[in-house]
Amino acid sequence: MRLYLLALNPTDSVTEGFLPAAAELGLDVTVLSDSADPHRLAYAALPFAPEVLECDVRDFREVVSRISRHHAPDAVFTNSDHLQTQAALAAQYFELPAKDWKATLRTKNKAELRRHLTARGLDAVRSAELAPGQDPSVLGELGIPFPCIVKPREGVASEDVALAEDLEHLIRLAKEIQQRRTGTALVVEEFLDGELRTLETLGDASRRHVLGGFRTQLSGPPGFIEEVMEFAHEHPRPVVDQILAQLDALGVGFGACHTEFVVQADGRARIIEVNYRAIGDRTDLAMARILGIPYFEHVLRTHLGEPLPADLGARTDIQAHNLAVCADRAGTLNAAPEAYDQVIDGIELSYRPLRAVGERHPHYRTNRDYLGMIWALGPDLDELRRVTAEFAAAHQWEITP
Repeated sequence: MRLYLLALNPTDSVTEGFLPAAAELGLDVTVLSDSADPHRLAYAALPFAPEVLECDVRDFREVVSRISRHHAPDAVFTNSDHLQTQAALAAQYFELPAKDWKATLRTKNKAELRRHLTARGLDAVRSAELAPGQDPSVLGELGIPFPCIVKPREGVASEDVALAEDLEHLIRLAKEIQQRRTGTALVVEEFLDGELRTLETLGDASRRHVLGGFRTQLSGPPGFIEEVMEFAHEHPRPVVDQILAQLDALGVGFGACHTEFVVQADGRARIIEVNYRAIGDRTDLAMARILGIPYFEHVLRTHLGEPLPADLGARTDIQAHNLAVCADRAGTLNAAPEAYDQVIDGIELSYRPLRAVGERHPHYRTNRDYLGMIWALGPDLDELRRVTAEFAAAHQWEITP
């Protein structure tokens, strides 16, 4: 059976998650990418290295044409934020299981997400859309309350997401983003305060499993960097029901989905954004271990048209604590620990570098500032916090201007 996997840049989710899962399922994998060489390099040492073909994956018509000239597909899949609609349309062209392309478009386009939920009467977040190149001064006429958020309409990973305190600040931030991202539409919306959480779901054509989610600690404004995450096997049922109702209204259910939301003081759950794919930054790899299930295989099976089991058999006795090590300034990373794995008193402690020593970067004030990730898994959350803090204190990440 042939799996076509659409991708932009290589990711740990694919290299360490979906490709091993495809090998376990006995699938022949063809990776389609508009930048093939980095993928060939990333997979060269894998015992199940996939075929990699050049393709303009941002254009679903080119994806369909490239597949049609090659082997017949049994599944078309992507875990990229940017390629969900293209993969859905290509899969539907070949009459294969797929996400609803209308749902992938609604969730990727944050302005459309707000409009759709408002039209369905579920959650009216005050928001406005700024077209590419439009003068941000018009925002003063739209009545968005302050503080508010400005962000790219189809952005990812907290990039160029900022908190504006007043109109002058908002206009300045919008102009700065426009200069960095020529041709990008922006969304301005009311700031939703509350406890930040995620909901991770996995569905097939007839059922949807709620896998749990994460409680997230962010950096201080104006940026929104996810610094600490802890797994919650269950969120309160009324909170989950509110989020699922909104996902239903958006048409989201099939395959993997990662939803970020806040819970406000009155118990109201309000969606920040819906990422219609598996959670990233190695968190999906950790979640598979926390739950003790073949998560990546389950995701691929749904795209092959196979039903999910009624009971995934997920365990609930493992807790998880994640600490992100972030750059606090621009410069060259001159010293950092290497990858690390150790079991200490029943706690699985791991560290993975996310930036190579010798690389020079600006200070992004986003998740792109991650230097590495420390994960601890075990039965006692307080112990996990202690072990990760001790690892961070015992190692050095040195950045020079």
